[in-house]
Amino acid sequence: MSTPENLAHIGVVGLAVMGSNLARNFAHKGHTVAVYNRSPEKTRALMAAHGDEGAFLPSETIEDFVASLERPRKAIIMVQAGPATDAVIEQLAEAMEEGDIIIDGGNALFTDTIRREQEMAARGRHFVGAGISGGEEGALTGPSIMPGGPTESWETLGPLLESVAAVVDGTPCVTHIGPDGAGHFVKMVHNGIEYADMQVIGEAYQLLRYAAGLTPAEISEVFREWNAGELNSYLIEITAEVLAQVDAETGQPLIDVIVDAAGQKGTGRWTVKAALDLGIPVTGIGEAVFARALSSSLEQRRAAQGVLPSGELATFDGDRDAFIEDVRRALYASKFVAYAQGFDEIQAGSEEYGWNIDPRDLATIWRGGCIIRAKFLNRIVEAYDANPELPSLLLDGYFLGELSGLIDSWRRVIITATSLGLPVPVFASSLSYYDSLRAERLPAAVIQGQRDFFGAHTYGRVDKPGAFHTLWSGDRTEVQTS
Repeated sequence: MSTPENLAHIGVVGLAVMGSNLARNFAHKGHTVAVYNRSPEKTRALMAAHGDEGAFLPSETIEDFVASLERPRKAIIMVQAGPATDAVIEQLAEAMEEGDIIIDGGNALFTDTIRREQEMAARGRHFVGAGISGGEEGALTGPSIMPGGPTESWETLGPLLESVAAVVDGTPCVTHIGPDGAGHFVKMVHNGIEYADMQVIGEAYQLLRYAAGLTPAEISEVFREWNAGELNSYLIEITAEVLAQVDAETGQPLIDVIVDAAGQKGTGRWTVKAALDLGIPVTGIGEAVFARALSSSLEQRRAAQGVLPSGELATFDGDRDAFIEDVRRALYASKFVAYAQGFDEIQAGSEEYGWNIDPRDLATIWRGGCIIRAKFLNRIVEAYDANPELPSLLLDGYFLGELSGLIDSWRRVIITATSLGLPVPVFASSLSYYDSLRAERLPAAVIQGQRDFFGAHTYGRVDKPGAFHTLWSGDRTEVQTS
């Protein structure tokens, strides 16, 4: 593939593993790729190790990097989110010209992306916030890509991004998500769903290990079996690999020598904060974020062990095979809730910011490349095909049918976990969310009565329209306020 004056089709700034692998991916697909890193050593290291894999144009200054790009210039930033991103954007904007495109491929907060897009637009530059999922392997072999930004930018970038994205059933796992911060918002929620998905898998492991008494190797085999069915997904697949691993130094299962304190980079917290601002209950995602935080409170946990009373705990004496199947079903049901809540948040964000995001597109591009890729995403595509205005994924015919066969197992698992003193925060909160949706009456009526009593906040009535207030400190008559 030729370029004018031997210029690069696209450039990558930031050559840590993700940036290097993405640059190599572009080169493998026949593109000439300009590469630049603030520390020239990383640029030289990339060229020494992989320079023979395709056409690279290395630069050691930002000015030379920009000069090596064909017009309109297109540069993807793969640096740490925050001030480092702003610094690189400013350097590129100074060296670039009107109509050039700056793409942030990191995990940026979507409100930062909105701000940056406005600032660049005022200077005649195009700015695209693109969520990229798939980790180091995906960046090299085909990620799922979620670009936002101006439609004009997508028309230029689309063919390039489609050439390096994962492909499922002939469809590249990339599409234009919407204006300004839409791409990074969707990637943020994708990561929130990922948090919940990982946590429920962990809770399933915990139940199989400490209730049913299976060894990590045995649980690995259970997960391999599950991955051959409707739970087929990248996360189930890699969990089976993790559980099968034996530590070379101690001979113990690796899982037993890993500290049980989960890290996080912030996208899960952002998802929950945004959901709170939008008034969307993402209870499963929220509990997954809190579970990670609690796991990392090691000093507090150590102080509580052997001190907090447990009450009378049961011992597991049920049918082990039946319990394993119950856990599988409870896991599947809890995953439904995580995805349903994530799509609810995306819909609310789309409405709030005027992005016009198509949820069907998201399910389509998440089927390959990304961390939450899973077989049942095809079911989500079908659900939005059947009803683009679906009020909740849980109300789709397929999911309704599946839930009718999962609900009893879901309840049994949570009862068993509680009786054994095993924490299952996402399993339990997901079931409570489900039961709240299906309840004819919720205790919110009591809360409204309380709010009216202490703050005269008023309440609605079920039998007539308007807002009402009871004169609690007076004769307790009711007055209509609107």
